[in-house]
Amino acid sequence: MEPLLPKVNSPHDIKNFDIPQLSQLSREIREYIIKTVSKTGGHLAPSLGVVELTLVLHHLFDTPRDKIIWDVGHQAYAHKIITGRRDKFDTIRQYNGISGFPKILESEYDAFGVGHASTAISSAYGMACARDLAGDNYKVIAVVGDGALTGGLSFEGLNNAGGSNSDLIVVVNDNSMSISPNVGAISKYLTNIISNPLYNRIKSDIWDLTGKLSTAGSHIRRGVKRIQDALKSFVIPGLLFERMGFRYFGPVDGHNIAGLIRLFREVQRLHGPIVIHVLTKKGKGYEPAEKNASVFHGLGKFDLETGNIIKKSEIPTFTSIFGKTIVELAEKNEKIVAITGAMALGTGLSEFSQKFPSRFFDVGIAEAHAVTFAAGMAVQGYKPVVAIYSSFLQRGFDQIIHDVTLQNLPVIFALDRAGLVGDDGPTHHGVFDLAYLRTIPGLVIMAPMDEEELRHMLWTAVQYRGPIAIRYPRGFGEGVQLSKTYQTLPIGISKVLRSGADLAIIAAGNMTYRALEAADTLAIRDKLSVEVINARFIKPIDTEMLTRVASKFKLVLTLEEGTIKGGLGSEVAEYFADRNIFSVELIRCGLPDSFIEQGEKELLLNQIGLDAEGIVHRIRNSKTYEHLEKMNLIKINKQ
Repeated sequence: MEPLLPKVNSPHDIKNFDIPQLSQLSREIREYIIKTVSKTGGHLAPSLGVVELTLVLHHLFDTPRDKIIWDVGHQAYAHKIITGRRDKFDTIRQYNGISGFPKILESEYDAFGVGHASTAISSAYGMACARDLAGDNYKVIAVVGDGALTGGLSFEGLNNAGGSNSDLIVVVNDNSMSISPNVGAISKYLTNIISNPLYNRIKSDIWDLTGKLSTAGSHIRRGVKRIQDALKSFVIPGLLFERMGFRYFGPVDGHNIAGLIRLFREVQRLHGPIVIHVLTKKGKGYEPAEKNASVFHGLGKFDLETGNIIKKSEIPTFTSIFGKTIVELAEKNEKIVAITGAMALGTGLSEFSQKFPSRFFDVGIAEAHAVTFAAGMAVQGYKPVVAIYSSFLQRGFDQIIHDVTLQNLPVIFALDRAGLVGDDGPTHHGVFDLAYLRTIPGLVIMAPMDEEELRHMLWTAVQYRGPIAIRYPRGFGEGVQLSKTYQTLPIGISKVLRSGADLAIIAAGNMTYRALEAADTLAIRDKLSVEVINARFIKPIDTEMLTRVASKFKLVLTLEEGTIKGGLGSEVAEYFADRNIFSVELIRCGLPDSFIEQGEKELLLNQIGLDAEGIVHRIRNSKTYEHLEKMNLIKINKQ
């Protein structure tokens, strides 16, 4: 059988495919995705589950004129492959390659940029309203994963759109719900009925007729509606959507191409807000992913034959150290509870969930709710640990202020994936946490330099009687020896790692190791004596340390893996300015005021000058260094 995938360069190429051809193409796309992601890493299971759905949507709808919005974007690999990016697919999530998520700057077929869940319905409804205002008639389709429906924003969008008459199709991709054969058969039967054009025409005619009758007509309408709602609530999980103003169709088998085509073809003729409930299997077509969809949701390189993940290092990750430590602490303190937003595995809480199931709470993709939920537990005497990726906690900013810190509640925020996360790119880089959290009164912010310090910071946070945040990076630790006991760190006190006489580097988090590396380079090449300080606390900052540094050095450099706007460097600059300290040349090293693309973390750090050589370069180009050079006070060896 001749391969079809090499012939598909755009959705136009599949318009005339019949069902057997679409089925063959779906198999070829799955094989291509599995083979490629085994080498690059990526979000495998979600994309394998929607191959047939993707093909049917592009087969029937006139994209890119018709708009398809993929909620969160983990599902969009097949979409990318058939929209002109097949030959670039092996660059997915790589530096200068295509994004792992839909991106409007990448393709006209990517109607809306996504990366965080629950945004599709709101953005799709916005597009639909814009279309209506312009007098146009293209279709707008939002494909929403069932996990995204745990986010409040999805329901805000549903509530708003359902109260309108705008044409909008919301496809709920349900990859976790399993229906029994009898309920499935009844649902399929009713779906065929309610999607039939004759049924809809008769229903519309009857509705119009009864509307023209006086009192009897209204009674008939109410009676018919009650019977319809009762039947749907019994056999179809769609009454919620109907109550919100959507017409509901489903559930339908998301891997049955013929059934999908039949349903969508009829729905294309209808008007108003519509929900189509599609059942899919996450990881379909690759047995290891089908059996362990959570692991294969997003992963690195893996062995194609066995499905075993290829480890880069035997050193434990910050995430795994967090997970083990919180279990140890919870064994000693029954008031500790753990909260996450659909990321038990990703945040290292799997062991905790197994050992303390009654004290583990997965609230779904609902970060704002997670924060306020934690506040409710804290006010009742518990010690909630909210483990959320740094970029996702942005969604709970108001709740951190209003519900936690304003009441000085002892909630611990464990910010995983702080700093650059690599291949997932700008939607997932956790680069703003220091800036937005530093503005909040009463919130303590810590950043460990390594996995050993992370353990001590968690211990310190549990002892602390107020809100506290710990931010730590994605990836492996430094391989340091872990102590068997815990140490309480004095709040707001830094640590001098290496004394120096010529200049000082104040570093936050694991950037401290880069500061030490830069100090070694300057000592060897330029005979400079560099003091290296582990800030440990970004807020409250160690003011005694800053006063001492300002009196001792003419050149001070701050170093952080966060945006240069508002972080550690800004804290130090503000301290110096408020005290009229202008004798110190301050160099702030951090991430530039721009969005950083995807790529290997080390490569990205090199590109933006946050590796050791980049730090050395910034120091050598300082005014203070130039003065010392002219005065022959340092030996220069610029190799």
